[in-house]
Amino acid sequence: MSNESFNFNKFIKDSIETITRPKEYFAALTLEGGLGEPVIKAVLYGIVAGIFTLIWSFLKIGAVAGGMFGGAIGIMAFIWAIIGAIIGLFIGAVIMLIISAVCGGSTDFEANLRVTASMMVLMPVSAFFGFFSGLNFWLGFLITMVIYLFGLYLMYFALTGSLKGKSGISRIVTIALAALVVLFMLIGMGAKRTANKYLREYGIETEEGERNFDQMAKDMEEALKELQEEGEKK
Repeated sequence: MSNESFNFNKFIKDSIETITRPKEYFAALTLEGGLGEPVIKAVLYGIVAGIFTLIWSFLKIGAVAGGMFGGAIGIMAFIWAIIGAIIGLFIGAVIMLIISAVCGGSTDFEANLRVTASMMVLMPVSAFFGFFSGLNFWLGFLITMVIYLFGLYLMYFALTGSLKGKSGISRIVTIALAALVVLFMLIGMGAKRTANKYLREYGIETEEGERNFDQMAKDMEEALKELQEEGEKK
């Protein structure tokens, strides 16, 4: 690992440039210097994402909001955001390495790790916009899709600018992955709506069944009472 200390100001500057000027940023990205910097970047992105998740949970909006345990779930989501960022960094680096190899780019693990760490800037962005899912299903779905597609947009510049992948192949791979993202998100949305509809219908049927059972019990109680009264008269 490099002995150079982590520069927080550079981290902020790089994060902004990754989103606003991805082509220029990835073309100038340093691919050497040790694993320390990309790991710290991933952890910081995880912390920021976890903070947003925690805030939305306490405000009772977003994916982990609501209910008596909303705050507790938010705290666990905060912790797992950090753990997930570290795990996701190394898994993402392996996936990025495979994609880079397919596109004729670098297969150096550190280079792909650094590229992946930079792309993880979308982790806090996604968490920040997560509250839209709690406000409106369709708006949350649309924003999530845009973020995923923008991530593939960043990946294209990372492949061609940092990892020196072939432009034509990188474009084809990016478009293919974008199509898969849209397809799977649409399938997932349909499955979620079907499940919600089923649960609503099941809930209604359950409530009706409970009411019928209560009425039946009440009728039986009244019938037994009438029999008891007739027996006493006799």
